[in-house]
Amino acid sequence: MADVISLNKKIQLSKEKTAEMMLRRKVLAVQKLFQCSHCAIKCEKCGIQIGTQTCPAETNRQQADMNLRIPYRFCESCSEEYIDYIERLKGSGDKDCYWRNDDWLESWGKWADYRSSIDRYTKSKEFLQLLHELK
Repeated sequence: MADVISLNKKIQLSKEKTAEMMLRRKVLAVQKLFQCSHCAIKCEKCGIQIGTQTCPAETNRQQADMNLRIPYRFCESCSEEYIDYIERLKGSGDKDCYWRNDDWLESWGKWADYRSSIDRYTKSKEFLQLLHELK
């Protein structure tokens, strides 16, 4: 009779394991989002590693319309393309780059929609609640 297993202890252990697993899932969700989409050393569009000393987008930003704000961290090439994408949406853009056709515009538009969706998600009340729980 000394080997009687307490059901209360079993239930408590199960709850603790479930809570621990849920905490790991929450941490991984936050970690994945920030590591994959907000890396400070890679271009947010193409993923190429960029220098940490200066932001190439800053140089292009100064060369472009001073009112144009680039809200993402881009390599030099993607920064230049983003500026052209915005300019084309306004009706101008670099006409010499004929390969930047309607499909190219659509591709950039879908990428911008994707990033906008990620930004909205990180500002959602549920995601903010998750961050608060992990503090």
